[in-house]
Amino acid sequence: MTKAASVKSKLFSPSDIQSIMKKAMVNRMREHYHVDWFEESGASYPVRVFLMKDIVTVGIDTSGVSLHKRGYRQLSSKAPITETLAAALIMLTPWRRDRILVDPFCGSGTFPIEAAMIAANIAPGMNRSFTAEEWSNLIPKKAWYDAIDEANSLINDDIEVDIQGYDIDGDVVRAARENAKEAGVDHLIHFQERAVKDLRHPKKYGFIITNPPYGERLEEKENLPGLYREFGDSFRNLDSWSAYMITSYEDTEKYFGRKADKNRKIYNGMLKTYFYQFLGPKPPKTEEIKEETEYGTKDYICNR
Repeated sequence: MTKAASVKSKLFSPSDIQSIMKKAMVNRMREHYHVDWFEESGASYPVRVFLMKDIVTVGIDTSGVSLHKRGYRQLSSKAPITETLAAALIMLTPWRRDRILVDPFCGSGTFPIEAAMIAANIAPGMNRSFTAEEWSNLIPKKAWYDAIDEANSLINDDIEVDIQGYDIDGDVVRAARENAKEAGVDHLIHFQERAVKDLRHPKKYGFIITNPPYGERLEEKENLPGLYREFGDSFRNLDSWSAYMITSYEDTEKYFGRKADKNRKIYNGMLKTYFYQFLGPKPPKTEEIKEETEYGTKDYICNR
């Protein structure tokens, strides 16, 4: 038994739940296998149990280390966002790999790295191991090798993308570069030491997806109005861009200078946050026009 939890149930002590569950499992195995003693050796099969209103759910953990740990983030900033949450938030936006993406508070690089992995079709978890890999009696080793080979065959990282990450802290930027290298996408991301007030880009219809400071510490909270005001000023200077940010700062819209078009309440761990969505215009659609000439067929890409 590796984990137990209880909500609104008569049995509420995790240690008691673990002890009772272990005894029950051992007794059941004694009846089935006609064996009185079981050695606690070999591969690990972590069992998790959850009680909700006296209804018991039992599961077996195939992952081991939490799934949000992809395996590439060796170096971290002060308040990193989990890899799984970052990927999910990117997928909530209309961003695609042919569009610009900038994170002006990139920290350890999670948003740009996850975006680059999505763009290159790199499966999550390629840089980590799973507890179930040791269960050769249930899952043949070949099945894991075949899955890895298939995932590798689907990777396409020979692509052109415009993904950028900025941070005011040079050490953090260097850490982000190392993390991107571990993930195999360092050639797809441009990291730079830059303040949010210096955010610029010549192209239209880009995306900002970011996790700005929340100000959980009092001394940091005092700086938030100015920081969000600078962020808002920089965003207004970007022609036809959209901005998406996750933050717990309640006065985001006030100092950013614009009311969000959409807003989602999302829990980042135990912290209640909001995913603010400031939507820009959609780029004009393109269509391919074929024209017959005396020299053959000529293709045009036209905006409409």
